[in-house]
Amino acid sequence: MAESNFVDYVKIYCRSGKGGRGSVHLRREKYAPNGGPDGGDGGRGGHIILRGNRNYWTLLHLKYDRHVFAEHGGNGSKNKSFGKDGADKVIEVPCGTVAYNAETGEYVCDITEHGQEVILLKGGRGGLGNWHFRTATRQAPRFAQPGEPMQEMTVILELKLLADVGLVGFPNAGKSTLLSSVSAARPKIANYPFTTLEPNLGIVSYHEGKSFVMADIPGIIEGASEGKGLGLRFLRHIERNSLLLFMIPGDTDDIRREYDILLNELATFNPEMLDKQRVLAITKCDMLDEELMGLLEPTLPPDVPHVFISAVTGTGTSQLKDLLWTALNSESNRLEDSRREAIVHRPKDLARLHDELEAMGEEEDFAYEYEEEDPEDFEYEYEEEDWEEDETAPQP
Repeated sequence: MAESNFVDYVKIYCRSGKGGRGSVHLRREKYAPNGGPDGGDGGRGGHIILRGNRNYWTLLHLKYDRHVFAEHGGNGSKNKSFGKDGADKVIEVPCGTVAYNAETGEYVCDITEHGQEVILLKGGRGGLGNWHFRTATRQAPRFAQPGEPMQEMTVILELKLLADVGLVGFPNAGKSTLLSSVSAARPKIANYPFTTLEPNLGIVSYHEGKSFVMADIPGIIEGASEGKGLGLRFLRHIERNSLLLFMIPGDTDDIRREYDILLNELATFNPEMLDKQRVLAITKCDMLDEELMGLLEPTLPPDVPHVFISAVTGTGTSQLKDLLWTALNSESNRLEDSRREAIVHRPKDLARLHDELEAMGEEEDFAYEYEEEDPEDFEYEYEEEDWEEDETAPQP
């Protein structure tokens, strides 16, 4: 089977540029034999910058480009010539990307908007040339500052899809079928568990040209928090959703029990997901009649609005879209406010980080051999052989 192009998890090594050294130079010209210091400053090292780009949907472009280096700053020179600033290295990522420190698991930053830029690693500042250190009593300083060293970090980038409605349910609950019936998305649909192996997005059209985005993730099972099935790998894609649509088939023995199991798995993954507004959809209702639906009503969770639907026949889909649109635009769950609301990102659990990287195929050796320091970084140029030793000459 060909490898999927949907990549939502990468590990990369980043290194900013080091600052250029300041110059140590004493001016020597025909009519200015004792011109004094004129060493220029070193240039700034390049930054490592994360930038949001709505034209990207996955992190595939970073999967085979694991080492990101910014340019070093140039060294200063005579005549107060400043060194060139190192070129910044910009990493384009899709909106919804979160960065973590791979060594400590700490949260670094979150890119949610197109064009948003965050400096991941700052380049080193350039050193000052010797002309900055001239004084009345020290007129010929023969020293300058070296540039600041570079910074490095191994970074984990996670993509969390930006959608309005997230579908939550067990395998074969009809999530992909619903997405294909209410949007132009065409996810894989088959009569076996875990048909969906990667998240899918679909734009659901509503009245008067309005629309909202629906996200379908692979089904979860009881014990997913312990690594069963596909685990909780894809639940991060619904962390940003404004609303969660729980989907349970109508032929389930105990709908309330399955709903509680799904709710418990979400709470295990991130307790804050319980604060999101929820809607319950009873699927595959083409196999139920009005009498059976009436008997199921008292067994459903009382605090969650519900609707009976059949994605195959289209029964209840219009009512479902009305319910979702009303919930998304309610005063307690404004769509725009939910998008702008800051999400609290928890640090990575280092106990599970190794297993998580291994599952993603990211457990690689990212050790990098540092390049040897340029010997010129420790050499300075100054002219002193022609300096006349007299009473008026500057003293070091």
